[in-house]
Amino acid sequence: MAEFDKIADLASRRGFIWGPSPNIYHGGVAGFYDWGPLGKLLKNKIEGKIRRGFSSFSFWEVECPTIMPKIVWEASGHYEGFVDPVVKCSKCNLVYRADNLIKEILKDKELKSLNFEEIEKIIDKHKIKCQSCKSLFGPVMPYNLMMGTTIGLDQEAYLRPETATTTYLLFPEYYRFFRTKIPFGVFQIGKAYRNEVSPRQHIFRTREFTQAEAQLFILKEQENGFERFNEIENEKLPLMPHASKQITSMPLKEAIKKKHLKKEAYAWCVYIAYSIIKSIGFDDKNIRLRQHNPDELAHYADDAWDLEVNTKRFGWFEIAGIHDRTNYDLKRHADFSKREMLAGKEIPHILEIAYGIERTTYCLLESAFRENAIKNEIRSWLHFPFGMAPIDVAIFPLVRKDGLPEIAKKVFKELEKDFVCIYDETGSIGRMYRRMDEVGTSLCITVDHQTIKDKTVTIREISSMEQIRVKIEDLKQIIKQILNQEIKFEKVEK
Repeated sequence: MAEFDKIADLASRRGFIWGPSPNIYHGGVAGFYDWGPLGKLLKNKIEGKIRRGFSSFSFWEVECPTIMPKIVWEASGHYEGFVDPVVKCSKCNLVYRADNLIKEILKDKELKSLNFEEIEKIIDKHKIKCQSCKSLFGPVMPYNLMMGTTIGLDQEAYLRPETATTTYLLFPEYYRFFRTKIPFGVFQIGKAYRNEVSPRQHIFRTREFTQAEAQLFILKEQENGFERFNEIENEKLPLMPHASKQITSMPLKEAIKKKHLKKEAYAWCVYIAYSIIKSIGFDDKNIRLRQHNPDELAHYADDAWDLEVNTKRFGWFEIAGIHDRTNYDLKRHADFSKREMLAGKEIPHILEIAYGIERTTYCLLESAFRENAIKNEIRSWLHFPFGMAPIDVAIFPLVRKDGLPEIAKKVFKELEKDFVCIYDETGSIGRMYRRMDEVGTSLCITVDHQTIKDKTVTIREISSMEQIRVKIEDLKQIIKQILNQEIKFEKVEK
């Protein structure tokens, strides 16, 4: 079984990801997935890291509706321009997203800057056919990704394809809230919807997904000489400018000097995106920041970088984007709404950091997967960074007698106030350890007969499987220090 299949099997079997949903009805609908109890815990931890990360850089959280009337999407450009190139099989009528189909077959082919006619020429040149019946395709056609609905009896409306647009609409309220001082930042974490024509790629490409997007509202003249850039100018980031195919670890002040990054405020946003991903626990060797080619940029954008993670299944894959959107969005909404979007006499620019939560969660799950042989058995387990495992602590009695379950339950009730905990007494201690290893539980606590004598318990760490004894009264503080990475497990005072 390939590693991806093993991960997908574990994710389904142990309650991380189920789907397509609703799977009791003819196998579900492509592009919709359910997050089981462990998956939701992991996803919550990702969201929590991003939320705390944005907040630590002085961004304030808001929440906006997921449905907006048609005029909003006309102003944003989504109504006319949010389209994908698709092809339809001339025989079996299966529909494919043309650019994704070409990438799957031709691998590294760059398509973002190509128009529909050029994509059609590639399909003809390489004789790409329907993957189901091997018949030819018709012409490449535009397909709008917006999901439509109706407000009330007859008002045309659409589900948001991103959280960003709904965030922009509140600019006049923000400007008053921040007492007319600019720059300021806000962020939103919530659902977005895109009617993908043929979503495959598991949860990397779905029709309903969660985004975490931060917006820095700033005046054009403030983007250089940006005060907070001084705090991070010496930080090194793994940058891949559009003119290079190599990743270079480079201080941000050098990147500005070499004009890889044009503006200090934008460089600060790039650093925020990177620092949050690092706080989640991704290894630098699997992270890169790739700059868009000039012909890949949206017409309104001044710069754009993708934060990508190297996955075993899909190779380098975008999990966040950092975009210099200029003043395009506020200008468009001012024109369509006939409301002023001014800070003083100027329409502010917007610098954006946008994460896909599902993609980030899957990447962490995949990177956590481990297999190794122990005593002629294969141990399949998940190694999450401390603090990121769905379950922090498992508590077991060594045996189901002699008063050990009663003590273990007391320990559990005390610890579950502060940590995500599970209590188990169903099986041998070895079997219970294996169950917890498979889902990545960081620490296992065992109550044994020595506990009765001296009120100590064992703590077992997942990666080394080493055990130490600590007093019950010290448990909470020690666990907190280990999970927050304030102390290393092996250096805990016994």
